[in-house]
Amino acid sequence: MPFEVQILGSNSAAPAHGRHHTSQSVRIQNYQFLIDCGESAQLQMKRYGVKKNRLSHIFISHLHGDHFLGLMGLLSTMHLNGRKHELTVYGPIGLADIITIQLKYSNTRLSYPLNFVELRSEQSELILDNKVVSVFTIPLKHKIQCNGFLFKEKPKPRKLIKEKIESVDLKIAEINSLKNGEDVLDEDGKLKYSIAEFTLPPRKSRSYAFCSDTIYNEEIIPLIKDVDLLYHESTFLHELIDRAKQTFHTTVKQAATIAKKADVHRLILGHFSNRYRELEPLLAEARSEFKESYLGEEGLTFYVED
Repeated sequence: MPFEVQILGSNSAAPAHGRHHTSQSVRIQNYQFLIDCGESAQLQMKRYGVKKNRLSHIFISHLHGDHFLGLMGLLSTMHLNGRKHELTVYGPIGLADIITIQLKYSNTRLSYPLNFVELRSEQSELILDNKVVSVFTIPLKHKIQCNGFLFKEKPKPRKLIKEKIESVDLKIAEINSLKNGEDVLDEDGKLKYSIAEFTLPPRKSRSYAFCSDTIYNEEIIPLIKDVDLLYHESTFLHELIDRAKQTFHTTVKQAATIAKKADVHRLILGHFSNRYRELEPLLAEARSEFKESYLGEEGLTFYVED
């Protein structure tokens, strides 16, 4: 089953050099999510084949324009396309007011239920929990309230050994017990079928952490420890560390340091400053600190195998 992150926008502040504002499509099994929604998000979704109608949840990290100004347009387009099923938007306090007032003064009544979940950033919170994935906030330190998001795939059932299963007459309830990691006992409480004999370990559960705009902050390390894939904003080369501190952003080297200290498997760089037309120097700086670093270039999809 898929677990993939597709980069729709990778630039900071303003579009430049063919790059667009921050936005990512995240697909986990049968769920389609959107993280941040810069101005060109819906155009990028169309360009790269991301189906708007499959979206069930949208996560907005903070209320700087390059991270949410495409949201109203996307919501409107889904309305014009006749969407009927519910959509939930997670974001900072104030986002619901911004969208609601635009709907009010455009006299728009959406064709679908739209729910807002207001987020705080004092501590990590579980904000979505379904049969496939749990999503937690990652409190970040920026000029305004800001959160990252941690996606953790739920534990998967154990795999049945076909030859073993076919050799005995198992009931459906017994099969389910084995898949859930439970030995099957007889009426006397004695072992009847063991998971060691009839099953194999489940496929691994995968994880993705999205860390939007933030100053260098080691407090997030315990939250993102050992994740399969980390996106961390990497606005400047390290020679501009003073500028990074002033604007509450992170240098490429700092992002790579966070990845290294958190023992993540792979790092995606993004939120590139307009001053950089070519991005190879940023990649080189990151890999000098953390080898498994990659540019979050638009259109790229990062896959996590189970």
